[in-house]
Amino acid sequence: MKDYDNKSKNKKSNNTHSSSRLVALCGVLIALAMVLSYLESLVPLSFAIPGIKLGLANIVTIVALIKLGLKPALIISVGRVLLSGLLFGNPATIIYSMVGALLSIAVMFIVRKLKLLAITGTSVCGAVAHNLGQLIVAAVVIENTKIFYYMAVLSLSGIIAGILIGILAGFVVKNIHL
Repeated sequence: MKDYDNKSKNKKSNNTHSSSRLVALCGVLIALAMVLSYLESLVPLSFAIPGIKLGLANIVTIVALIKLGLKPALIISVGRVLLSGLLFGNPATIIYSMVGALLSIAVMFIVRKLKLLAITGTSVCGAVAHNLGQLIVAAVVIENTKIFYYMAVLSLSGIIAGILIGILAGFVVKNIHL
């Protein structure tokens, strides 16, 4: 009977340890994603074409989705968007970023679940979905669907950025143990 009680206690202790570890890991990854977002803001890529970003923070989201699963990836992405928006943005940037991030994670999760593409392909799908999410918000805000013509430009930039981020995320996934 004593052995069973000790095993039960150890199992409970391991679950508590695992959940505490996951909470701490999510906090660290939110901070890392925020730092990457901030660093990216220091190098403006959208000087010629508005709305184009590399999306360095998406490395963290993709790694979290693959290594930790959907729920931690959502927590990390939502936490990053909210905190970055509060610190460096405004309510509008939070809304645009949040819709883009949520649509991006949903698409990447489906692509991964269906085993359709590798990490780089998943990243490309997420980047294009992120741009689409932001255009949806813009169309609602300005009450004009003609803004979707801009999707061609954003898709091209999303494909390029998605490839670069996917390559980097693939390297991280192969070399990190979470």
